[in-house]
Amino acid sequence: MAVSVVPKESLYVSEPDPAWFGNGQNDSSNARWTNANWLKSRFHFSFAENMSGKPKFGVLRVLNDDLVQPSRGFGTHPHSNMEIVTYVVDGELTHKDSMGTSESLGRGSIQFMTAGTGVMHSEYNDDDEKPLRFIQMWILPRKRGLEPNYGSYRGGSCHDAKDKWVHLVSSVESEADAKAKVNQDVNIYGTELSEAGKKLDLDFGPDRQVYVLAIEGSLTVDLEGASAAKLNQQDAAEIVSTSAKIQKLEFSSVEGPAHVLVVEMARA
Repeated sequence: MAVSVVPKESLYVSEPDPAWFGNGQNDSSNARWTNANWLKSRFHFSFAENMSGKPKFGVLRVLNDDLVQPSRGFGTHPHSNMEIVTYVVDGELTHKDSMGTSESLGRGSIQFMTAGTGVMHSEYNDDDEKPLRFIQMWILPRKRGLEPNYGSYRGGSCHDAKDKWVHLVSSVESEADAKAKVNQDVNIYGTELSEAGKKLDLDFGPDRQVYVLAIEGSLTVDLEGASAAKLNQQDAAEIVSTSAKIQKLEFSSVEGPAHVLVVEMARA
């Protein structure tokens, strides 16, 4: 068993035409923009215009790291037969959908949506000064044709993710005290390690697999019986269990604070 690193440099970077999602021309004179294009998205798997990448990892079909500039966003568009989970890293994400939902969520928050038989929604950065960064994950559901559903968890209230795991997502069939429930055997955890040398363990069961994303900072991922791997900001790692026993994954921040997202699921 080994930790297989997915370096940031290997990811496809998409900067689509602003008109594709209902945006006006890019505001090249705006000093508040941190990127020349309205959207800079890193695709961890094949998606949209890039179909040359890996198709998925287990039930994780999409993981996109999106940077949206001020006063820009994704206009109303459809989804179906997918569990969609979005984790806000910086800024504020405004969501509206055909089920009547309308809300804005900040750092450390998640929103989840069962697209099921079909839903329309939009995602926008309403702030005219600050960029928005979020991680969007698409998870293959247990079955098709589910009733659409939406929910959210408002994070970041008082360091609730500092140096401890927050169980963000679990299955609707699980009794785990997770912030959100989706229609698949998957668990998503997040943490912010506050300084260099901080460590957290996470149990890793037999016949399971894990996708790790270094959202911010640098960290090492250490698995019993395998060499530790270092992940820098926006690197990822794949780990697939070949053991018949529960093992521990040890996450250690290096050089300073580190922000980590872990997606754990049954082995494909």
